[in-house]
Amino acid sequence: MKLLIQYLYQLKLDKAILWCYLIWYIVIVYFYFDPSPKIWINAVGISAVIGTALVLSVSSGKGGKRDRWQTFRLYLMPFCVSSFSALIKGQGFIVVISPKIKETLVAVSCCALFLFVVLVIKRIPNKIT
Repeated sequence: MKLLIQYLYQLKLDKAILWCYLIWYIVIVYFYFDPSPKIWINAVGISAVIGTALVLSVSSGKGGKRDRWQTFRLYLMPFCVSSFSALIKGQGFIVVISPKIKETLVAVSCCALFLFVVLVIKRIPNKIT
């Protein structure tokens, strides 16, 4: 638990935004989950192709140590984008916003709760690090 609190204490805005993207994705998957293997296999395939291209695009070519979390994110993002796209197809979404206000409110509320927790942790005196 201390590691989680320390991570959230040190979390920068750019990474917090990425966490909100993931929270939004999870909420939408919760509401629109489809167990069809085709969606998930295609998402894995797209993730492999695009993720590899992204890893190659950010590598320095010097063979140095790679950041495992960055590499994970570079593969996770295409997976999430492709599966999200497949799940919301024909559902009336406007970009990433659900046409059902309840679903949008749940996603916004979850992101707001996460950001609130991060803010509260950041206000704790600097005894965490």
